[in-house]
Amino acid sequence: MTKTLKRVFSYARPYLIYFVLTVIFAAAGVILSLAVPVFIGEAVDCCVNKNVDFENLKKILLRLGIIVIASGIFQWTMSLCTNKLAFLTVRDLRADAFAKLERVPLKYIDSHTKGELSSRVINDIEIISDGLLQGFTQFFSGMMTIIGTLAFMLSINVRIAVVVVVLTPLSFIAASKITKASHDSYVQQSKLRGDMVGFAEEMAGNQKIVKAFVYDKRAEEKFIEINNEYGKIGAKATFFSSMTNPTTRFVNGLIYAAVGLLGALSVTGVSSFIGSMSVGKLSSFLSYANQYTKPFNEISGVFAELQNAVASAQRVFDLLDEEEVSDDSDMEKLENCNGTLSFENISFSYTPERELIKNFSLDVESGKKIAIVGPTGCGKSTIINLLLRFYDIDSGKIIVSDKDTKTVTRDSLRSSFGMVLQETWIFTGTVAENIAYGLPDASREDIISAAKAVHAHGFIKRLPNGYDTVISDTSGLSQGQKQLLCIARIMLTNPPMLILDE
Repeated sequence: MTKTLKRVFSYARPYLIYFVLTVIFAAAGVILSLAVPVFIGEAVDCCVNKNVDFENLKKILLRLGIIVIASGIFQWTMSLCTNKLAFLTVRDLRADAFAKLERVPLKYIDSHTKGELSSRVINDIEIISDGLLQGFTQFFSGMMTIIGTLAFMLSINVRIAVVVVVLTPLSFIAASKITKASHDSYVQQSKLRGDMVGFAEEMAGNQKIVKAFVYDKRAEEKFIEINNEYGKIGAKATFFSSMTNPTTRFVNGLIYAAVGLLGALSVTGVSSFIGSMSVGKLSSFLSYANQYTKPFNEISGVFAELQNAVASAQRVFDLLDEEEVSDDSDMEKLENCNGTLSFENISFSYTPERELIKNFSLDVESGKKIAIVGPTGCGKSTIINLLLRFYDIDSGKIIVSDKDTKTVTRDSLRSSFGMVLQETWIFTGTVAENIAYGLPDASREDIISAAKAVHAHGFIKRLPNGYDTVISDTSGLSQGQKQLLCIARIMLTNPPMLILDE
C-alpha cells in the first residue's frame, strides 16, 4: 500500500504550491475554529452570575462572529486548493494511462475488454481523486484539530485531558481492525466493476447481434449474475466500512460521557483531585472533547475510502507497469516503397502451446493482386497483424521493399500500407474529417476526389450538410456506406500497397 501511495503522490509533486496552500489554509481554519469554544466559555461565565455583564458579552460575541466568518473563508479556500490539486493530479495520471494504451502491445489490448480498460482510465482514477487526494485534506484537518484541541484541554484541566487521551486509542484499535477486513473486499469489488462495465459496453455496442440471435435473456441473466456477485462483494465491503464510523462514534461517546461526569465533579467541587473549574470552562472543555473525538470518526471514514482508492490505484499502476512495444526511433525509415514483399518461413502462435502459422512463405511482386483464402481461424487476419507488426513473428523474416520489417520503424512500415479491416470505424466528426483521418491537411478537392473514386460522392451529397455533415458510428449510415468512407480514407493517403481484410 505504501508503494502505491508514494506513486500517487509523485503525480501531485509538480503542484506542490497547491499542497502548501492547502496546509496553510487548513491550519488557519482549524486554529480559528478552535478559538470558538474559548469565547463561548467566556460568554457562559458572563451569563451565570446574577448580574449579566452585557457590555463584555457584546465584545465577546463580536469577536466570536469575526472568528467564525474568517474560519469559514479559510475552509473554503482550502477546499478550492484541494480540488485544484486533485484535478491536476488525476489529469496527469489519466493522460499517462491513456498514452500507455497507445504504447502497449496489441496482445494486451486484445486480452482485456474495452469496458475494463475504460474503467481503469476513467472510473478508477475518479475513485483515486475522491479517496486519496480529497481524503488527505480531511485527514490533515483532523490531525490538526486533534493536536489543537488536546493543547486547549491540557490548558484547562490536565487530569481530565489525560483521561481523554488514555481512552482515545480505543477508536484507533477498532478502526484499524475493521479497515484491515475491508481491504480485500474493495480489491475484489474494483475488479468486478471493470468486468461489469466491460460486459455492459459489449452488449450495448452489439445490440443488433444480440437481438438477431435472441440473446437478450441470456445476456440479462449473465449481467444479473455479475451484478449479484458485485453486490455481494460490495455489500461486504460496505458493511465493514460502514461499521468503522458507528464503532468509533460509540467509543467517542463513552469518552464524552466520562468527560461530562468528571467535569461535573470538578465544577461542584466534589473531588479535589480532579481540580476545580468554572461552568464556562466546563462548557469549553466539553466542546473541545467533542471536537477532539470527531476527527477520529472522519479519519476512520477516510481509512475506509483509502482502501477502495488504493485498490483502484493499483489497477491503474498495473496498466502503467505493462511492458511497452520496443523503441524503434533509432531504426531507419522505410522510404520509396516499391510494392514488393515476401514472407520467408515465418512461424507464429498467440500461445506457445497452440501452433497457428508454421513455415509460411509468400512472395508478392509489385503491381500484383494476391488473395489469401481459407476457413475462419486459419490465420488470414493474423498475416495482416504480422505484416504491420501489430504482433512480432516467432521465427522467419518478413521483407518489404528489400527491407526486413524488424529493421525499420513501425510508423514508416504502416504508412506504406492502406488497410480496410472487416470492422468499419467511423468517429464522431464531419464526413470530410473522417475521410481525411490519415491526411488532416488534405484539401477539400482531394477529399471529394477520393470519395468519387470509391463512388461515395453520391450518397454524401444527399446528406443534410454534404461533406460537413456530422456523423458517428451510430448516426444511421449503412454498413456499406461506412465501408466506402473507410476505403475513401485509404484512397486519399494513396499508399504504395493496399490491404483489404474480407
